[in-house]
Amino acid sequence: MSLVNRRRGRQKGAIAMSVHTPVCELLGIDHPIVEAPLSADPRLPAAVSNAGALGSVSLWWADDAGDWVRDTAALTDRPFAGNFVLTSDQHHRVDQALSAGLRIVSFLLGDPDGYVDSVHDAGGLVMHTVGSAEEARRAVGCGVDVIVAQGWEAGGHVWGSVATLPLVPAVVDAVAPVPVIAAGGIGDARGVAAVLALGAQAAWLGTRFLLADEMPIHDEYRRRLIDATETDAEWYPDLYSVGWPDSPHRAIHNSTAEMWEAAGRPPLGSRPGDGEVIAHFASGDPILRYSPAPPMMGTTGEIDALSLWAGQSVALAKQSQPAAEIVAELVSRL
Repeated sequence: MSLVNRRRGRQKGAIAMSVHTPVCELLGIDHPIVEAPLSADPRLPAAVSNAGALGSVSLWWADDAGDWVRDTAALTDRPFAGNFVLTSDQHHRVDQALSAGLRIVSFLLGDPDGYVDSVHDAGGLVMHTVGSAEEARRAVGCGVDVIVAQGWEAGGHVWGSVATLPLVPAVVDAVAPVPVIAAGGIGDARGVAAVLALGAQAAWLGTRFLLADEMPIHDEYRRRLIDATETDAEWYPDLYSVGWPDSPHRAIHNSTAEMWEAAGRPPLGSRPGDGEVIAHFASGDPILRYSPAPPMMGTTGEIDALSLWAGQSVALAKQSQPAAEIVAELVSRL
């Protein structure tokens, strides 16, 4: 996964070349598409990377981040990113991932300053997600190589409060010539073309890739995504906050949200169903109501009551497809 030789040979049967921006060259990818870090499962990021885009694996909770890097690398010889959420100390996991060969590291929330040097010393690149132009300037000031400008339309944990349309050009102007990747509310080829017109060099998508065949989510979650409209993906300041306070997020409105709203949106400790076990992971471990735990394959219990992460682009995600087909569609208008 070394970035010394960034341009890899194109795999047989790969998608025809689309717009090739400077950040594509920097990251060693063929297409200006980045998959958001949706889980630690290596199958989806590997499939996205094999299709010529950049897959991402979530590593911030792993017992051994290096194991997940090696598992993903076993499925692809193309570059992929590893993501860390900086709400807790991630130095040990970052070191594990770098030792296993990870060379593209992305950060969300918190301050990346204390991590940049170690990634650069390993010959890697740092991407950091921001929600404002000022935050982007600070990130570039500490050495971040690529900025991800996340509009508040995004699903899952949302860092800022500015929409993608005004945010992206503001960030592009603030940090030029550092490359900017746009995130939030991008769900099809039209959205990809739009953010490139705003000055971004690639598009970062999560919700659309939730419906990839390689994404191991629960069938009921998949059905809710397919049936959802853009108004079903609501922003919450702290609904799914067990173990992760002060983390605004966007998810599909469900039975837990209805119960919380009917009670007047009280804080944890005084909510209906606080501490109630409503489901179990495939491992058998319990999931409490209001936990930030989406229903994955093998989850049992009250599936609709769990955190059904989705962005406002969910209305554009209408069918399950292989990841390679999704990538092909996303670049079809470039």
